[in-house]
Amino acid sequence: MADSKQLKITYVHSAIGRSETQKKTIEALGLSKLGQSVIKTDTPALRGMLAKVSHLVEVEEV
Repeated sequence: MADSKQLKITYVHSAIGRSETQKKTIEALGLSKLGQSVIKTDTPALRGMLAKVSHLVEVEEV
């Protein structure tokens, strides 16, 4: 799959005071500290996770 897109996800806002599902979603994305970034392959499941925490992360295509 040479044409699969990659997304850079950066944790920019704290999950303190947010629901437990949002905290677990941040953890499932591989994020633990503010300012941390991860690169993931774009999938429908990943897009669903990002929609749930869109106010806590920044996403850019790599």
